Amino acid sequence: MISVEDWAEVRRLHFAEGLGIKTIARRLGIARNTVRAAVRSAEPPSYQRQGPGSRVDAFEGQIRDLLKEFPEMAATVIAERIGWEHGITVLRDRVRELRPLFVAPDPAQRTSYRPGELAQWDLWQPDVEIPLGFGRSDKLWVVAGVSGFSRLIGAWMVPTRAGHDVLGAMNQVLGQFGAVPRTAVWDQEGCIGQWRRGEQVLTEATHAYGGSLGMGFRLCEAADPEAKGVVERANGYFETSFLPGRSFDDIADFNRQLVAWLTKRANVRIHATTRVRPAEAIFEDRGSMLTLPASMPDVAWRHSIRLPRDHYVRVETNDYSVNPRFVGRRVDITLTLDEVVVTCDGTEVARHRRCLASHQTILAADHARVLRQMRIEARVVDAAADGDHGVEVRDLAIYDRIAS
Repeated sequence: MISVEDWAEVRRLHFAEGLGIKTIARRLGIARNTVRAAVRSAEPPSYQRQGPGSRVDAFEGQIRDLLKEFPEMAATVIAERIGWEHGITVLRDRVRELRPLFVAPDPAQRTSYRPGELAQWDLWQPDVEIPLGFGRSDKLWVVAGVSGFSRLIGAWMVPTRAGHDVLGAMNQVLGQFGAVPRTAVWDQEGCIGQWRRGEQVLTEATHAYGGSLGMGFRLCEAADPEAKGVVERANGYFETSFLPGRSFDDIADFNRQLVAWLTKRANVRIHATTRVRPAEAIFEDRGSMLTLPASMPDVAWRHSIRLPRDHYVRVETNDYSVNPRFVGRRVDITLTLDEVVVTCDGTEVARHRRCLASHQTILAADHARVLRQMRIEARVVDAAADGDHGVEVRDLAIYDRIAS
């Protein structure tokens, strides 16, 4: 076979120098038929050695018959059916080559988004322990949202996956967007909604939230990660570019660092797909989004109980003190992302920073002072009551007289 160098020289002499076939063959010492073939071929010559064959070749007909009837049959099962007694790797490679002939193709679709059309949402759990206080730490969740058109990323860490926390984080992310996309695309998270009997069923809190903003919700089908690949890639971006080399004091510190990174790094880079900076593209996005309301929807968790004698209310697994002067009265508890607030007939009777550690008792200093004051007042009242009734003091000498 002629070498690539000789092939190139033959074509140069023929096309550039105008030499004939015989002259080129004589000059280079190459057969004339070889020169003719080089002149006709626009592709450089390549040598491909024919393979020695494979043990699988004798079984290929049986493999095709099985795949024709059962396209998804595993290679290990095929090995059993055809009596394969050799290494599984070579058989698995041949099955991998043949299977596409019997399985309908599933091409990926490149999706484009219109401005303001939608944002994709997901829960991402960083592989890092976040200090919770009281010597505890745990891996928490981040609500991530990405606008489809601009690719602007927003995110906020939450204490739990409960609906009030997730929707509260959505408030934070929409604030980072500066507007409200027309549709929110979610997985089938229990706090958001599920597919049931072919219909999308949202939770009552999700319905209320979307209705307040005028934003629709669309849930992905099961096992369909491509439906929200934009936010899935953002999660991977967090893993590779945000987490490495960082440490966090608490959940608030995590959110401070995350928002700073999004603002100064992630959203000002040139996006690999759109070739535009998300922080610049968001302005066109906002033009077609819904207006961000002056007051975001109230998604706090609420509960009402009668304050027990120990003047504590239990929220999640923690007990929070309440002004003891309101014992026996009905109080309303409000839990937000950051605080636990207790009111009685519109009067605030307790406000605590939310404790993320579990099974803790939180006593406010002013409630302890009120409790001490109430005890002093109670002793004074008891002493006054004793004085009014003239409690008799027995003469102990009577016992001496009895003994004598």
